[in-house]
Amino acid sequence: MTDISSILHQDQEEEKARCEWDFHLSTIISSCNSLSGSGCDTIGVLEFDPCGNFLASGGIARKIRIYAVKSLLQEREGERRTSIGAPLALDHGNACDFFICTPAKLGSLKWKPGLESRVLGSGDYDGVVMEYDLEKKMPIFERDEHGGRRVWSIDYCHSDPVLGASGSDDGTMQMWDPRCGDNGKCLAMVQPTKEYSTPVCCVEFNPFKGPIVAVGCADRRVYVYDMRKMLDPLFILDGHQKAVTYIRFIDERTIVSSSIDGCLKMWNAEDQKVLRTYKGHNNSRRFVGLSVWKPGGLICCGSESNQVFVYDKRWGEPIWVYGREPLGLTGHDHGFVSSVCWQQKDENQCTLVAGDSNGVLRVFSGKRK
Repeated sequence: MTDISSILHQDQEEEKARCEWDFHLSTIISSCNSLSGSGCDTIGVLEFDPCGNFLASGGIARKIRIYAVKSLLQEREGERRTSIGAPLALDHGNACDFFICTPAKLGSLKWKPGLESRVLGSGDYDGVVMEYDLEKKMPIFERDEHGGRRVWSIDYCHSDPVLGASGSDDGTMQMWDPRCGDNGKCLAMVQPTKEYSTPVCCVEFNPFKGPIVAVGCADRRVYVYDMRKMLDPLFILDGHQKAVTYIRFIDERTIVSSSIDGCLKMWNAEDQKVLRTYKGHNNSRRFVGLSVWKPGGLICCGSESNQVFVYDKRWGEPIWVYGREPLGLTGHDHGFVSSVCWQQKDENQCTLVAGDSNGVLRVFSGKRK
């Protein structure tokens, strides 16, 4: 009887988690390329600025698009939706404030902290890190030190926002400072897998405290370093079965990682143990995005089934899924959700944006029930 009661109690708790949030599709932004399904406009990265006022997107199209968030959430003047709950339909050309053409396909974007959302950093498929002044709409910094190998991820240190880091297919994570000249002198470089070179897929500074940077690699592990002593990692998180594609800090001692083994894992950084494993989405070969909404304790990722999955950090099953899994389609016959990003605002309402392999952006609004 005890076991049955325990199971019933667990089911009730799971149901409670599923009922806490009300999400709805608010806006769809697409273009003529989106309708072709050619994949030439795959949105590989989405990033809200620190204040949550602007959204940047990048990917295969060799463009950085900048959107004012208010324009994505409000109806046009004089325009009404055709029915209650129907999403607003916009075109990229009209929805974005402006765009900047880039010399190569983009693997990563990151807003530079502390500059009033003026500077945006990027890492591209040619191994180049660049920074753009968004007021002047032109590049102000360029660094080509990854040997032409694709840069998958960049990030900025929150305690010293000028300091940046990039991870690449060349198997290294490099830290650099534009103030040092020489195209951003390399202050430190680590090759996590010293015996052999394996791609570095993601880099993330701890945004809460301390000189900590985490590096996710194709060898299935997360390496966490103290920036003051980069010779060896402080510790290694080892539990995934395939390449680690994303890392996010939920708080100063809790890390979430994503892998193409089809699961997310939440880790305690103090004892390096897995706190919870999240399963439900489909991810065996692609980058599908990972974002953590810190005020609400929610985790979101895309899926190769072309769906959006939201997890509550307290439960391993998804609490909300958008889209239907395609039936009878395999391989490249259907698209996939390739990027997601939460707007970091208050605890009781939220905005989530998801981009897919056809170049379509979907904006979701959510609130506590």
